[in-house]
Amino acid sequence: MQKTIFITGASAGLGKATAKLFQQKGWNVIATMRNPEKETELTQLKNVSLLPLDVTNLEQIKTAVAKAISLHSIDVVFNNAGYGLMGAMEALSDEQILKQINTNLLGVLRVAQAFIPHFREKKSGLFISTTSIGGLFTFPLHSIYHAAKFAIEGWSEGMSFELGLHNIGIKTIAPGGIATDFIGRSLDKSSHTSYQEIENKLFAAIDGMMQSASTAEQIAEVVYEAATDGKDQIRYVAGEDAKALYARRLEIGNEEFRKEIRKQILV
Repeated sequence: MQKTIFITGASAGLGKATAKLFQQKGWNVIATMRNPEKETELTQLKNVSLLPLDVTNLEQIKTAVAKAISLHSIDVVFNNAGYGLMGAMEALSDEQILKQINTNLLGVLRVAQAFIPHFREKKSGLFISTTSIGGLFTFPLHSIYHAAKFAIEGWSEGMSFELGLHNIGIKTIAPGGIATDFIGRSLDKSSHTSYQEIENKLFAAIDGMMQSASTAEQIAEVVYEAATDGKDQIRYVAGEDAKALYARRLEIGNEEFRKEIRKQILV
């Protein structure tokens, strides 16, 4: 029987690459994005439906989920919508902080909450969320982004217990760098003169990190693996750069790793 995946943030990058991969694998794909009328590539693909969805709009979440369920029985929900926020805490406006939490955290929680009754009734289903290696450890000047991504990691682990009662799975995909236009298109940034030197060093370090970044297609393969391997496993660290950093953190411990990051980027 043909399976169906529901994807948020499918207009570009990992979301679009995942939509294309699952379509190639024979799945029905419900690809959501804020402005589906602008999409030209996914509309050409068989078994792909586009729906409008801004994950900060609770009423639109309810409408999109109801519409999706009316089209197909959903097997996997891939919560992928999100963007980066960079800047010293004192440089960020309250509006920037709220938008980040609304999109990267509450959007995930609300989409999942809307789908739980559907999964519970069919006694199966899987939630997958894009977190980041930034949900497992931190870098300078990204504190609110990390707050949201750490929260999704903790929420996913906590949810595994109650969802498990109804044979529903939950997983996270934690990539490192992805060679998309994330830095340009999906990064909100605030500067502050007191942190200019750190900012400059961090951008130089990011440039270096992006040279070892994975493609969106490579990370999409990990999403497909998580969706189909049947494993009782929550976290999937994705990409060779992310795996190397995560292994290093496990090897030397949290505190020493934090000092190492500080030494590499700030000194």
